[in-house]
Amino acid sequence: MTYVSADRPSRRAALAGLVGGAGALMTSGCSSPGGASPAQAPTPSRSGPQPSAAAGGGPTPGAMTLFRDPAYNFNGLLALGGAGFGAGEVGEVLTAVNAINKAGLSAQTYVETFKKLGDQLEKAPQGSKADAQTTRFRALRAAQYYGQALFFVLGSDDPGSEEQLYQAGRDAWDTFCKGCEPPPVTANVPYQKTPLPVWFFRPDTADERRPTVILTNGSDGQNVDMWTYGVSAALDRGWNALVYDGPGQGQMLFVDEVVFSPTWEKVVTPLVDWLVARPDVDPDKIALTGLSMGGDLAPRAAAFEERIAALVAMPGCLEPWLGFPPQLREILTPSKEETNNIWNKEVVPELPPDTAATIKKRFEPFSIPAMLAARQGKMFTDFYTPATRVEALTITGIVGRIKAPTLVLDYDDEQFYPGQPREMYEKLTSPKDYVKLTRAQGAQLHCSPMAPQTHCEVVFDWLGETLSAS
Repeated sequence: MTYVSADRPSRRAALAGLVGGAGALMTSGCSSPGGASPAQAPTPSRSGPQPSAAAGGGPTPGAMTLFRDPAYNFNGLLALGGAGFGAGEVGEVLTAVNAINKAGLSAQTYVETFKKLGDQLEKAPQGSKADAQTTRFRALRAAQYYGQALFFVLGSDDPGSEEQLYQAGRDAWDTFCKGCEPPPVTANVPYQKTPLPVWFFRPDTADERRPTVILTNGSDGQNVDMWTYGVSAALDRGWNALVYDGPGQGQMLFVDEVVFSPTWEKVVTPLVDWLVARPDVDPDKIALTGLSMGGDLAPRAAAFEERIAALVAMPGCLEPWLGFPPQLREILTPSKEETNNIWNKEVVPELPPDTAATIKKRFEPFSIPAMLAARQGKMFTDFYTPATRVEALTITGIVGRIKAPTLVLDYDDEQFYPGQPREMYEKLTSPKDYVKLTRAQGAQLHCSPMAPQTHCEVVFDWLGETLSAS
């Protein structure tokens, strides 16, 4: 395609922030975790871009500035927060942080350090034989640390180890689950050509009908995050909890090679079918939550699956595409040929390695060719297809169909979807509540990484009251 020369300077100016490095991508005020200013450009993390961690008036207190880079900092905070549920250990995380900073923060040092920690925990404690509980919770922490390494592996010296690193975390998760009392029921629930792996947690094995929560993960979280953001809290309250990998997540992405689907009701409906057939599930008290980008997926499902008795969006998200930097969004045009020419001829040659790694990570759940290329250390060439898949997740015109009572969470300094939770709340016509978690609670930033216990208290207090009234 031929480009008009007058257009090039303006396009170059628009892309200046993008090619300026991964820092710009990581700290934008898009629709991902954080709360950065609109002048910044977002970067992904477990759930998306991060804000800068400044000691003064920044989104994170100075004591919580683990890394100067906001994306690494956000992920480190998630590992620290998981300690309240056994999905991390403060001393282990801080020791790893110190080692990484001493070696020089990079994807390579981050991946090596957290993988090594996961490997150590998968072995029995030196000089002793671990009992069942020790083995169980060491495996849960290992799953967390492998997940930490997995997030940045595409920027490391060995991007081709991504699937093996995922499998190490999955094996640790499965070891943890086998040690639970009772262990979760595992199954493969039919879904199109590839079944959904599920883990059904129960407080005991009695055939007593109980409230049940379906926990929906985001765009790059792992099952260990669902333990922190719902399973443990549900079990403590005598509830059941269902964890699953949907398309674009976990096993479905890294092994089965199935990308995200915009019709998430087709994912949730077979899960509900599976649940209502069980004697230990109250079919009138099935709740659905969505964490991070799951705050878009779960509401989409609830708009069409009317057996959902209560819905929680954590946070509310209407347009995941807005969670990507404007510099990236501007590349997409109505023409696939034009879009990909801009991408391959003007953008990719200018990308620094750290920015390129971030983009690979953010797009892999939407394109198997992008994921496979990234594992070979290459950049994908078809930008148009995954970008339009992200665009298709928009639910702005659909949330008005939701009938279930809905809680929309928001966060001070929300860095990925600023403004979207409130907008979702305003568009809802069902019974609804809006709660913002705050800096005063230490619960700021996307998904409250420093305060998952407070997060769960808010969610399950609301769910308990709502389902009791239903």
